[in-house]
Amino acid sequence: MGPVVELKDVGHAFGERTRLFRGITLTLLPERVYALVGPSGSGKSTLLSIIAGWQTPSEGEVVRRGVRKVSWVFQNPVGVARRTALDHVTLPYLGQGYDIATAERLALEQLDRFGLSESAGKRFGELSGGEAQRLMLARGVATNADLLLVDEPTAQLDMRTADAVDQYLGALSRSGMIVVVATHDHRTRDAASDVIDLERYQ
Repeated sequence: MGPVVELKDVGHAFGERTRLFRGITLTLLPERVYALVGPSGSGKSTLLSIIAGWQTPSEGEVVRRGVRKVSWVFQNPVGVARRTALDHVTLPYLGQGYDIATAERLALEQLDRFGLSESAGKRFGELSGGEAQRLMLARGVATNADLLLVDEPTAQLDMRTADAVDQYLGALSRSGMIVVVATHDHRTRDAASDVIDLERYQ
């Protein structure tokens, strides 16, 4: 059985006056892509953090079964300026016990999937915003996580590249991951298998 995340009547507030959402009861399953949508300030990033287990909700509970590893791809790319794109994706494979040659081969395959083959030798500080965002996605995938959380993945991408990323996230879910994507992009929403609209839980 694959990973499962259950949200049971989850709600969250900051203090007594600032309530983000309440009453969220959902079961997140592998082979699905969940688009987490809602206006700015509705709590998308907070809910991602709760799903990840990094934050405790004010109300309700979250039950995770079979979730051994969580990977989060943040909206703003963070990397080591002097390290190459290839280095960034090779490291997670080395951490999984692969030898250097195999880790680099797998990393190059991921870079190719995200259209970054020609940028493999570039240092992180030399990448464009769109390249850096795709690199973070490739690195997130390389961690071999059970639960992949992605915050605004297409915000810095052109339409063609954004569509390719949406398709690849769908392919990832079919490999057995639970994929949750916080987004304002209607194309990402339309490409998802399920939509979690926080406006319903205000």
